[in-house]
Amino acid sequence: MAPWYLVLLCGFATLRLVELWFSARHRAHLLAAGGRQVREPFYPLMVCVHVGLFCACAFEVVVYDRPALPWLAGCMLTVLALCLLGRVWVWRSLGTQWSVRLIASPLPVIDTGPYRYVRHPNYTIVIAEFFALPLAHSAYLTALGFSLLNAFVLWHRLRLEEAVLSSRPEYIATMGGKPRFLPAFIRGR
Repeated sequence: MAPWYLVLLCGFATLRLVELWFSARHRAHLLAAGGRQVREPFYPLMVCVHVGLFCACAFEVVVYDRPALPWLAGCMLTVLALCLLGRVWVWRSLGTQWSVRLIASPLPVIDTGPYRYVRHPNYTIVIAEFFALPLAHSAYLTALGFSLLNAFVLWHRLRLEEAVLSSRPEYIATMGGKPRFLPAFIRGR
């Protein structure tokens, strides 16, 4: 395994830990503001899939001696850099309303930043990361397998999250007509 890839995996794993720390702080803020934590039966599976991604990337690269193809690594590192920029945009837009846990919040619906264009930009970023992180070092089995696992988890998470969000008339009015993942100008009309 190329040393830069180990640094990349450790960097993204550290980012996930920092996210959990911020999420706990934001969760406390949301609950203090009158929010209610929603029971998420698939949350433990989501955590396992995210942790498993890092382990599977390293495992596949080492065990199957996957090469780091410069052209593929360059493309995937560009995607990952764009994902990091997108995450910062999401975090800045949501502020203390950003959380990895699902909280039914009484706070105003955010429709600025990337939320001006789509309902779930953070999930778009996660989908791209699940594909790009393994492929940065040619771990194509991990990219495919964990992207499918992530799709399964996200399908369940989105059904629950959108049910909670759609119970608020202001969410329907503000976000109801927007696409989930890709802006209309990318998807076409």
